[in-house]
Amino acid sequence: MTSEALNDISYVPTTAPIEPSTAARNRLVIALLLVSTFVVFLNETIMSVAIQPLMNDLGVTASAAQWLTTAFLLTMAVVIPITGFLLQRINTRPIYMLAMAIFSAGTLICAVSPGLELLVFGRVIQATGTAIMMPLLMTTVMTLVPPEARGKTMGNISIVMSVAPAIGPTIGGFILTNLDWRWMFILILPIALGALALGAVKMKNVSEPRSTPLDFFSVILSALAFGGIVYGLSSFGEAASAVGEGGVSPWIPLGVGLVTMVLFVLRQLSLQKHEKALLDLRTFAHTNYTLSVVMMAIAMMALFGVIILLPLFLQNVIKLDPLQIGMMLLPGSLIMGLLGPIVGRLYDKWGTTRLLVPGAAIVSAVLWSLTLVDQSTSIWLILAGHVALCIGLALMFTPLFTASLSSLPMSLYSHGSAILGSVQQVAGAAGVALFIALMTIQSTALIAGGADQITALAAGIRTGFLCGAVISLFAVVAAFFVKKPPANPEMAGMGGH
Repeated sequence: MTSEALNDISYVPTTAPIEPSTAARNRLVIALLLVSTFVVFLNETIMSVAIQPLMNDLGVTASAAQWLTTAFLLTMAVVIPITGFLLQRINTRPIYMLAMAIFSAGTLICAVSPGLELLVFGRVIQATGTAIMMPLLMTTVMTLVPPEARGKTMGNISIVMSVAPAIGPTIGGFILTNLDWRWMFILILPIALGALALGAVKMKNVSEPRSTPLDFFSVILSALAFGGIVYGLSSFGEAASAVGEGGVSPWIPLGVGLVTMVLFVLRQLSLQKHEKALLDLRTFAHTNYTLSVVMMAIAMMALFGVIILLPLFLQNVIKLDPLQIGMMLLPGSLIMGLLGPIVGRLYDKWGTTRLLVPGAAIVSAVLWSLTLVDQSTSIWLILAGHVALCIGLALMFTPLFTASLSSLPMSLYSHGSAILGSVQQVAGAAGVALFIALMTIQSTALIAGGADQITALAAGIRTGFLCGAVISLFAVVAAFFVKKPPANPEMAGMGGH
């Protein structure tokens, strides 16, 4: 994080002059949150290049191994709605300590796991800590940073939200080339413990907790809704690779998830009349917020779908080793990180349209080009495509983070960040599950028809990319309608423009 960006983090919502000690406190709090969130978000995708080694080492299928990513994202989606409640009830320092302690415990479990079951459990524990960190960071920044500086600050946050997951495969590739897969957690554990110790000494309280009721029925409905939807999508891949072996139809958990989601929404609409909702859905009355969330969902589906499929293609079709794959994905990830603060400044100057429209168009164009890859595709073309994809996503993430939450009044920041985080993680999990399911269904059908394994796998991966390409067209259309919010949404209409 740059010193220039840190100097912007000195706002408190009061008309009184800002004391130097308060400005320093604000800079320290957000710097700690940024560093810690970067560490925990790195774990979202660090396992993506380890899928094949884990399949070989633990004797599991691709659809089973992908649960290391899906379970992580799914747990975040289930836990994040509860963080809206936690952020209102618990002060900054204790909730930070809770999040990092949980994450560190999960990392330790993963490091000593003898098999897939305990490894998945450890990932779930890790995700629980990660789920608390993201809304904590977003809500704190929205509270402390004035509207005119949010674009620049959100540019730094976009490094955490997008680059940390994007460089996960690169770091994983370096580790797998020289060490056992467990070292991906052994090396992160001391960093997590260091962040925990630093927070114990340096983290300060900046929020004002208030008494808020927790509706346990809403928590149950939330878990069933998000869990059922993502589990149902994931089960399609398993069903395709286990034809004739019986088991539960994927449509059952998917149907349960969709029905429960309707019940969850109805429950929140009823509770929010009495200020008791787990997630206050009045955030969606602000059109700009809603459009931003839709675009963020599409971008996350594209990002995580590519993160999971591209390493499989490079490893099993092009026959690159994990280190080579990591090096292939590194340039785009670095460019995305470098562009974050720049795009943030451009957002403060230009607004949304001049960034979102070309960004969405680039992402869509790359996804359509990936539908043409096969065994003969040059790795340089794939490298160029990945770099272009990262540029497009960089143009989208910062404006979407900023425009979405800036469209809301301060009273809805915690709910808005929790909903944004939930949708973001469910979309990422759905993207992973859907892309893998389509890949498995298509490749299994072709192998049954007599095609060789590599040709069938390449065709299956193209099918996954085709799904992402079609979805990306909706983001291109939505990009024209997202606007830069006014400096004071409290005084703006419910349209959020």
